[in-house]
Amino acid sequence: MQHFTSIQDLGPEGVARILNLAEAWKRSSPGKHLADKLLGMVFFNPSLRTRASFEAVMARGGGSAVVLEVGNGVWKLEDRDGVVMDGDRAEHVKEAVPVLSRYVDALAVRTFAEGKDDAADHLDPVMSAFRTYATVPVISMESAREHPCQGLADLLTVQETFQKTKGLPVTLTWAPHVKPLPKAVPNSFLLTAAAAGCHVRVAHPKGFELRPEVRAEAEAFAAATGGSVEYTNDQNAALEGSAVLYAKAWGPATDGPGGEVRQESWMPGAAQMDLLDKDGIFLHCLPTRRNLEVADAILDGPRSRVVDEAENRFHVQRALLHQLIGTKG
Repeated sequence: MQHFTSIQDLGPEGVARILNLAEAWKRSSPGKHLADKLLGMVFFNPSLRTRASFEAVMARGGGSAVVLEVGNGVWKLEDRDGVVMDGDRAEHVKEAVPVLSRYVDALAVRTFAEGKDDAADHLDPVMSAFRTYATVPVISMESAREHPCQGLADLLTVQETFQKTKGLPVTLTWAPHVKPLPKAVPNSFLLTAAAAGCHVRVAHPKGFELRPEVRAEAEAFAAATGGSVEYTNDQNAALEGSAVLYAKAWGPATDGPGGEVRQESWMPGAAQMDLLDKDGIFLHCLPTRRNLEVADAILDGPRSRVVDEAENRFHVQRALLHQLIGTKG
């Protein structure tokens, strides 16, 4: 049984396979490749693109989806072992996940990081529990550690824009926000771009470092694919000549002194786009806060690919679900 909750579950060869299949099927639909298949979708946190795109994949592929919102018509679920369940979590995943597995062909789970302890979030407790107790494939719709479907959609957008990923310079830059956000999206862009052979530049203020385990994994992918990874606190230097400006807010490292930064100095605007290669593009996972995280001039400009990127969630997830539970033959 194969799960997909991290880019490591695919590796570089698997990433390339999914991107190529998604790009091919974007040109020519595979038809009802998920006929009679049922996807259980468990949401611990809200969603727009993720829920809509997965439901669309199942419907267009001839299958169906069952949507469960934890704490909203569904019992709150406990994932910790050995606890006295005297709080508001009425059911344990040890029972809930095997039961759900009896009803569906795969389980997709969305659960956010708590953002209080990077080391604890890195262990991905809820997603790990689903992987442990499920008897069907588990797919991440974002977790405490990664948002791998978003990473694949990002790189599909890069691949179809430039007809390649290997050797391409791409920049992930920290952006401001009204609150600290999880690191799942930046983690996944870094990991997927490295697995696709890009030369990845990560720019962030001091105190906003990503986890060393994630950085080490990205560097291992890059070594295997001929890519590279570098880190800097100089946003403009990272953008110079890059093919991609990927902006994303994330919170400071919880095991450090914290990050102090003049936020407005990090919001990408027209001047930052001008540093890119002449054909360079802008990416963001959405939702984004206009004129805080990124300027209107970028989002409304001709080099923004955020809507294409969001559409590509459908295409990569269609390829993934086919690999995991698709009708064979």
